[in-house]
Amino acid sequence: MYSTINHTIITSRVPLFNHIQRVPKFGLLRIGQQGRIIRKMAWSLDKCEQGIIESISGIVRPATEVYADEAVDALRAGKVIAVPTDTLYGFACDACNVDAVNRIYEIKGRKHTSPLAICVGDVRDIGRFAVTDHLPVGLLESLLPGPVTVVLTRGESSILEKSLNPGLDSIGVRVPDSDFIRMIARGSGSALALTSANLSGQPSSVDIKDFKSLWEHCIFVYDGGILPAGRAGSTVVDLTMLGKYKILRPGSAKEETVSILERHSLQEAGTIV
Repeated sequence: MYSTINHTIITSRVPLFNHIQRVPKFGLLRIGQQGRIIRKMAWSLDKCEQGIIESISGIVRPATEVYADEAVDALRAGKVIAVPTDTLYGFACDACNVDAVNRIYEIKGRKHTSPLAICVGDVRDIGRFAVTDHLPVGLLESLLPGPVTVVLTRGESSILEKSLNPGLDSIGVRVPDSDFIRMIARGSGSALALTSANLSGQPSSVDIKDFKSLWEHCIFVYDGGILPAGRAGSTVVDLTMLGKYKILRPGSAKEETVSILERHSLQEAGTIV
């Protein structure tokens, strides 16, 4: 009689095990003329822990709180996921995982000279990754969460890996007005490297079907439906200069962004007073 395997033990050691469906757990192998049957696991528990995420890809999930922990586990395992934001669908990974960041560049066919932005869960987290003490009080809270990428100086105290956007002393930071990705960012305890979910140079994605050919490169694709903001993406503004701003990309919220900046007494760089 064969001994039974405790499913609870397996799932407790492999966090994503419960989420994976239709994956064979055990196999049977018949050896020898005597018909001896040796029961073998299709993989060992150690292999599961190290490689279970490797064996699946492109699984579509709804972008709901139920799957936030699953997404965090995948990011901690160095995987790339696709997620909705308040503007476009994006590819995300742990910004402090060099291999994962390189994987995003490979998926997009993007040159490493093109920098990636990061995403954090809350405005108060930005100071862990970039310099903010030169900004007017309340400015970031007025801009974010929202469809804006603020470009700031990293500073010596930034906990970002030096290998992220090497050669640049600035970093683009997002706090999207989107609950799912913010839950993931909070749960990760780090920052997410974030870029649009498309091949470099191709139209951006407002529906997961827009980048279906790339699903296989992501461990999970989280579906938030068709995003209403259009394909312009976030407004990118350089806030590295004291008292100045520079719009680097108009994006979907330029007018609102400029209004907030000027309300906080910032002047457009190059403006002669």
